[in-house]
Amino acid sequence: MTDIELRGTMRPEWDAILSAEALDFVAGLQREFNPRREKLLLRREERKARLDGGEMPDFFPETREIRESEWTVAPIRPDLLDRRVEITGPVERKMIINALNSGANVFMADFEDSHTPTWANNLDGHINLMDAVRRTISFSTEAKSYRLNEKIATLVVRPRGWHLLEKHLLVDGQPVSASLFDFALYFFHNARRTGPYFYLPKMESHLEARLWNDVFVRAQKELGIPNGTIRATVLIETILAAFEMDEILYELRDHSSGLNCGRWDYIFSFIKKFRAHPQFALPDRALVTMDKAFLAAYVDLLIKTCHRRGIHAMGGMAAQIPIKSDPAANEAAMKKVEADKLREVRAGHDGTWVAHPGLVEIAKRIFDQYMPGPHQIDRKRDDVHKTAADLLQVPEGAITEAGVRQNVNVGILYLEAWLGGLGCVPLYNLMEDAATAEISRTQLWQWIRHGKITRQQYERIRDEELEKIGPRPHLARAAELFDALTLNEELADFLTIPAYEELLKTEM
Repeated sequence: MTDIELRGTMRPEWDAILSAEALDFVAGLQREFNPRREKLLLRREERKARLDGGEMPDFFPETREIRESEWTVAPIRPDLLDRRVEITGPVERKMIINALNSGANVFMADFEDSHTPTWANNLDGHINLMDAVRRTISFSTEAKSYRLNEKIATLVVRPRGWHLLEKHLLVDGQPVSASLFDFALYFFHNARRTGPYFYLPKMESHLEARLWNDVFVRAQKELGIPNGTIRATVLIETILAAFEMDEILYELRDHSSGLNCGRWDYIFSFIKKFRAHPQFALPDRALVTMDKAFLAAYVDLLIKTCHRRGIHAMGGMAAQIPIKSDPAANEAAMKKVEADKLREVRAGHDGTWVAHPGLVEIAKRIFDQYMPGPHQIDRKRDDVHKTAADLLQVPEGAITEAGVRQNVNVGILYLEAWLGGLGCVPLYNLMEDAATAEISRTQLWQWIRHGKITRQQYERIRDEELEKIGPRPHLARAAELFDALTLNEELADFLTIPAYEELLKTEM
């Protein structure tokens, strides 16, 4: 059965990625697992309706035994033992080289929130990763050449989430799951040459983790690779997943490399899941910091859960980046990074994320000082006892015109860059990706919906901010799309779904 159709344009250099054997591997996983993926997405919709109706999340009584019994995940792989600094970024060629050479312990190569999934970006990304695994990757400009150092970071890959499709490839007449597409191509071409390590995004339940685990078991069997070779860290970046952390680790226990606090998507999820309830309206984005009770509770519970199960609890991303043009502003930004990393290591995290090579040294210095060993899994955090109410405590704070302006400006500018092929954009000395843009547009939707601001106020501020931004190639499309996301009666689940449709208009 070979009903496989490529709808994207082809280049000769992509033949190695899209070989007949690789496409058959993708198709096999798609046929076996996509029906379950679709059922799980339907389950998300059913849960959303119940939340809109007033149901609140809680720990499941039916999985109490998993939470209360003693078990651990598989032993840690040697090249994932010390993860004190992980750098993240898109699968762009120069970025990959610089990240692997950065001095970080791990590089997470991203097909998700910091990546715009054009057909060319996706396939070039896979070529770049193949070359990186084989250590043949290089990049040259007139001024400089880039090659890998002898010592490089451990490579981990983040595929797109279960909710996304790859519409340039059809199997049996249907677009393939973007998750399976990204995972399958990387695994097929590289699993025999390197540790096949992954970060798994956007999951909302342990059943979605079970699906990933079954994909891993099948993929390893198909390629004749021992079960348990794959290792995966799950990003806990949805409020619902926070209630199932033990269960998620349990489902992936033969393949687990821990959990990560995906803080920006977590805030976005908190807004989205409680969208129908005015009491959950959050204050200005700048005020929703990691010391707020609901975020601190989530951090502490994640660390306790991971350490009890013998695996890493990874910290998240500080949004600041180096500011070369302003020494005073740069010093202030770096102090914020230091404070964030100090908070994480003192809480018990075993490592942290940075988005820029210039931050690796700062993060490493903090973790070296407070975590002399490769991790601190022996800190069991038995002092932590968190309830559902702790995870659902809404932070106090004002909703200001300045906060509205920031959300409008940053949200539109990010979409403009995304439509132009850039998924990770420095704006106002902060690194913005899809997760931070999601906060911007969902806050505006929430504030309008619940009468915190009016539609007329939004439209006035939008017009003023567009005037400030000035002409840009994709600005009109970005503003139109941002309006639709912000003003629609129904809150879209992800901005990347309608934005992807805009990309397809120019590609297919």
